[in-house]
Amino acid sequence: MSETRAARTGSGESAENEVVDLCRDLIRIDTSNYGDHSGPGERLAAEYVAEKLAEVGLEPQIFESHKGRASTVARIEGEDSSKPALLIHGHTDVVPANAHDWTHHPFSGEIADGCVWGRGAVDMKDMDAMTLAVVRERMRSGRKPPRDIVLAFLADEEAGGTYGARYLVDKHPDLFEGVTEAIGEVGGFSFTVNENLRLYLVETAQKGMHWMRLTVDGTAGHGSMTNDDNAITELCEAVGRLGRHNWPVRVTKTVRSFLDELSDALGTPLDPEDMDATLAKLGGIAKMVGATLRNSAAPTMLGAGYKVNVIPGQATAHVDGRFLPGYEQEFLADLDRILGPRVKREDVHGDKALETDFDGSLVDAMQVALKAEDPIARAVPYMLSGGTDAKSFDDLGIRCFGFAPLKLPPELDFAGMFHGVDERVPVDGLKFGVRVLDRFIDNS
Repeated sequence: MSETRAARTGSGESAENEVVDLCRDLIRIDTSNYGDHSGPGERLAAEYVAEKLAEVGLEPQIFESHKGRASTVARIEGEDSSKPALLIHGHTDVVPANAHDWTHHPFSGEIADGCVWGRGAVDMKDMDAMTLAVVRERMRSGRKPPRDIVLAFLADEEAGGTYGARYLVDKHPDLFEGVTEAIGEVGGFSFTVNENLRLYLVETAQKGMHWMRLTVDGTAGHGSMTNDDNAITELCEAVGRLGRHNWPVRVTKTVRSFLDELSDALGTPLDPEDMDATLAKLGGIAKMVGATLRNSAAPTMLGAGYKVNVIPGQATAHVDGRFLPGYEQEFLADLDRILGPRVKREDVHGDKALETDFDGSLVDAMQVALKAEDPIARAVPYMLSGGTDAKSFDDLGIRCFGFAPLKLPPELDFAGMFHGVDERVPVDGLKFGVRVLDRFIDNS
């Protein structure tokens, strides 16, 4: 620990020493979200978080939107409560995991090869743990933040946030009184360009979503008979067209800014119209960045029939649709044109796209905190191809960023960790994250 860091640390266990155990504890609490309340829910995680916050003098509240679907919220008084408040939010639910596919059990919180392994290690119990560790240390040492901070540990993000962030925003907006800015997940992670430069991608935009059900009605009949009105055939042809469609490149201001920054860092031009050449230069983040250059619609589920010799009268499919900021209407028009008149389309879950500028005092605080802990750091804006709870908080007029700081080994496939097998986070990355987060709070 540096002298500067030590001088800022009061009595009690430091955040760096505590963060790994907090992360492991959270991973061991199974909060798998199947999207239908059939999972264990987030109640145990909410109680764990509340206990850790109460231990250091905060007064957390638990809000249960549905049996077992619980979120924890607390407010930290700042040195000047008249200033606009900051929200730090994370979710405690995770996507399901099949233990047979993993090197280490997904709910064991195993430490191996310098990493904490388990479902949620990067999405996003790592940030939950970093936030808890930093807050606990600051509270023990009596170090107030410059302004009020609202902490929110949320349920249901992995299924759209209906029983977490959306519930709190709709039913308890007073919890976020005075909040103007927020940080959350999927941002602040590193991309090593060379020995003299490491970029940290801060999320300033995210695609909107249309999760949809496609339905085709046809003529039911015997499987041995000729049938020119087979619902399965019609649907599969439409889904095939959609799945193979080459969506046009649309460069938003965030993506343009990111490519300009990356072009400068690499010392070579990056052309979004030449996708193969551009993505070849991006290494492990190519898949994440590539998805932000186009609208997209990925078929994910099919359903039809109940017996091999019966042609069903209806067939259904589910599609994960994502649209760029400013391109929702174009996306929907293209979608209907591709699917054709026989396919009925209905939203299962939809939410808006977000985009904000990469400027202001909060961005400056990120830059300063990163640079202090990593001298070759440069923060740059990027767009997230998915969505987060920021979509709900935006409805309250809160300006949201993705900033969960991690310095990562160049060889780690960070993008592949999200919802993937063998999800893990480096121990050193967690400790780096708490140092950056603590500095960020001081300057925010």
